[in-house]
Amino acid sequence: MANQSTSRGQSGNGGKSNRGFAAMDAEKQREIASKGGKAAHASGNAHEFDSEEAREAGRKGGQARAAARRESGSSGNSGSRH
Repeated sequence: MANQSTSRGQSGNGGKSNRGFAAMDAEKQREIASKGGKAAHASGNAHEFDSEEAREAGRKGGQARAAARRESGSSGNSGSRH
């Protein structure tokens, strides 16, 4: 029992096994995701933003980024020059 850290399904990669979606190459993942997106749109289950919803999402993202910038104390390119 020299190496007890390697157990079933793990191959020395930090305790995670590359199975299923994670084991696929990026191109195969994109192909499967694309099929899922097309199926969702075809069945009417896919969400599509209208312009008002997109505007609100962008506003929230801007507020979150500004708050994070204030908390970190970095001035960045905030536009205020005193």
